[in-house]
Amino acid sequence: MINVYESETANKRNSFLVVSGFLIFIFISAYLISRGIAYYYGYLSSGFEFTGIALVISGLTGFASYFYSDKIILALSHARRADRKHDFLFFSVVENLSLASGLPMPALYVIEDSAMNAFATGRDPAHAVVCVTSGLVSRLNRTELEGVIAHEMSHIRNYDIRLMSLVTVMVGSLTLLGDWLFRASWFSGSGDRDEKDRGAGSIALVVGILFALVSPLIAQLIQLAISRQREYYADAAAVKLTRQPGGLISALKKLGMDKEPLEAANKATAHLYIVNPLLNRHDSVGWFSNLFATHPPLNERIARLENMS
Repeated sequence: MINVYESETANKRNSFLVVSGFLIFIFISAYLISRGIAYYYGYLSSGFEFTGIALVISGLTGFASYFYSDKIILALSHARRADRKHDFLFFSVVENLSLASGLPMPALYVIEDSAMNAFATGRDPAHAVVCVTSGLVSRLNRTELEGVIAHEMSHIRNYDIRLMSLVTVMVGSLTLLGDWLFRASWFSGSGDRDEKDRGAGSIALVVGILFALVSPLIAQLIQLAISRQREYYADAAAVKLTRQPGGLISALKKLGMDKEPLEAANKATAHLYIVNPLLNRHDSVGWFSNLFATHPPLNERIARLENMS
């Protein structure tokens, strides 16, 4: 058994290693694909000019998503603004945890649905949103609700929305570079080169095409791995905040037994929720299935929490 501080440190280290590996992979893949693009356009170079262009394009779309994602997600979820009088338990739990964590009070929203779930969004703690379903509030006791809200507020405090926005931009840039290389293959611009340059360029082209084929998928798998690690991290941080692992454990068990799908959720927003609202009937089975999961297996999350002291 490990204490909550050791668990939080371990989760933070694991997140750092996964994110670092992701950045190294993105850098190498972007370099090799860009070299292939440069060869097709008729010259040999580092290819980083294409990487820069892809980052700018992907960054602009990511910027808009980053600043307006909360409004878009709330609209898609048909969430209403919480009312202190009618949602007093929700308000009081968030207020107490805001004071305990030192975070500003987030905007509160409710999805009128008997399914049990919750999510947090917003670009930073000063512009944060916590949203719960009416079913979650009505079917959890106060201690369990505190565990769930502490998990979501930990996402806010850890800047997980900002991190995942950055990761999305990186994956988008890599996908864009790969698309450019495939499109460029229709317009060979090799020009006049000596044999040495042609040989070097051909190698760059072949390697670039191989990475263009496999790197977007690998990058997305790493992106999902980062998402799963941040869920473990938020679980540990929630226990540190509430000092009651039993509350979150009990809440996750109830969430795991919930058989009702959340109608307001979709594939674009599923990763935000505390449990996957699209696969909440059971955990995926097998390591291969879990590679494509936005959330770690619920039984694994519960086991880690039960191992904390």
